[in-house]
Amino acid sequence: MDTVFIVGCGDIGARLSGLWVARGAKVLALARSDASARRLSRLGVTPVRGDLDDPASLDGLPARGSFLYYLAPPPDAGETDPRVRALLSALPPGEEPGKAIYMSTTAVYGDNGGAWVTEETPPAPASTRGKRRLDAEGAFLAWGRERRVPVVILRVSGIYGPGRLPVDAVRRGAPVVREDEAPWTNRIHADDLAAVCVAAAERGGDGAVYNVSDGAPGTITGYYNAVADLLRIARPPTVTMADARKVMSPGMLSYLSESRRLDVRRMREGLAVTLRYPDLAAGLPSCLPEEER
Repeated sequence: MDTVFIVGCGDIGARLSGLWVARGAKVLALARSDASARRLSRLGVTPVRGDLDDPASLDGLPARGSFLYYLAPPPDAGETDPRVRALLSALPPGEEPGKAIYMSTTAVYGDNGGAWVTEETPPAPASTRGKRRLDAEGAFLAWGRERRVPVVILRVSGIYGPGRLPVDAVRRGAPVVREDEAPWTNRIHADDLAAVCVAAAERGGDGAVYNVSDGAPGTITGYYNAVADLLRIARPPTVTMADARKVMSPGMLSYLSESRRLDVRRMREGLAVTLRYPDLAAGLPSCLPEEER
């Protein structure tokens, strides 16, 4: 296939489109606004106007025979993802992509108490964001079976990279949970994630699910400390988990309520991926402008 169609072309989509453009592929992406269309054009991507929250605007999408990437987030509320259903409903018989790749999240696993999690671990999302993603996975897989379109699911961990570090929080001294109480978390560099997306299109199995992470679990406390060290500033103050529940945002507490370590052997072996940044020590320096390294 020499055509790629990206739905949700933000930071990861931009990195992904660059890899495909470099391979000589024709890359198209959904654009909700004129500003988005101009940004995509500057990347060498052909914008296609449409809004996932306005199903009528999705008629005539040029997905036929393409690698279709769905990278768009679900709505902020509810336990289902109507945006995914709007996109799938807009692709009539005969206009299907050659393969679809859906970028999900490891939140579908819920809390695993720090245990190692493989793709065979039963999903058990506790958060509504995890439930929305699991709903979207099911919608894509069912649609793929019905339309005979290969579908690949990528369950992605936390993403870091240039412009994606918690610099503001670390600079203002936002507290973190004590290391001995902090849950296990997982991360992947944005550039490595884009490379995994390419590999998923080329080598991902039909109906297959892949955990996507660098395979070097840590804690969010260790992550914040590493960012502080990178910036050469004081490490954040620590609080107990009990105190964290009093001072931290609901969003942060939601992340702290889940603990797991991702097994990524299927990604490495099945997708034949060699990561450029196999851990934070390798990846964090690349997140700073060259003059600051």
